[in-house]
Amino acid sequence: MSPEARLRSGRTRVDGVSVYARFSAGPTPGALPVVLVHGYGVSGRYMVPIARRIAAERPVWIPDLPGHGRSEKPKRTLDVPGLAQALQGFLDAVGVPRVAFLANSMGCQTVAELAVRHPETVDRLIFVGPTADPEARTLRQHLPRFLRAAFEERPSLIPIVAADYLRVGPRRIVGELRAMFADRIEEKLPQISAPALVVYGERDFFVPPRWAAEVARLLRTDRLFAIPRAGHALNYSAPDKLMRLIRPFLSEPQAPILASGFPLSDT
Repeated sequence: MSPEARLRSGRTRVDGVSVYARFSAGPTPGALPVVLVHGYGVSGRYMVPIARRIAAERPVWIPDLPGHGRSEKPKRTLDVPGLAQALQGFLDAVGVPRVAFLANSMGCQTVAELAVRHPETVDRLIFVGPTADPEARTLRQHLPRFLRAAFEERPSLIPIVAADYLRVGPRRIVGELRAMFADRIEEKLPQISAPALVVYGERDFFVPPRWAAEVARLLRTDRLFAIPRAGHALNYSAPDKLMRLIRPFLSEPQAPILASGFPLSDT
């Protein structure tokens, strides 16, 4: 198993909303920070397995975006542009000017939006199981994939997702699902110039090989990898395999960045 590092937690305010985040306790000076972005309805909790492995080598942040996990709920359900704005606001609040992003599922849509609006923030991108496949953007198309996908993850993920969904609440769950279907990530990907890597699981029913290949093509990258016998949440269910794939990409030379800090109040 890969070496792991401890994570701390804290809070900061973004547009008047208290945002909870996990972060690495001992960042490596000069190393490229990595921000992990969760998917639909969930929190950053299921990002912890891959975050601990990355944190052994470089700084990490895992925010619960507003309305999710332990963060406060804004008055309205955030759509993809709203989530991207909140993510950028979080980075501004903690003083991180330029990062690598590792996003899963709908988190890829959030990061794609941010990359178009704030390209100066994005050093490189890792898309893990990116949604939403244009051929499954209705509940009727999506629900069978959702039910099948649950059997391809580690069983311990199910109670984590269930608890996160209950915390978000039915109104926001429905609103965010509509936002996911309405977002056209395929129109944004060609506008992104940052280096990118795309990973999906061979048993990911949300992301068929056809769609994963299309995402890589639109990003103009040949870094497309499938992890055998794995599902959608590779960051939780296959963190060691995922880390072996992304480590060389994260270690490639980068443009100079400013020093980063941790202006969060401990919880």
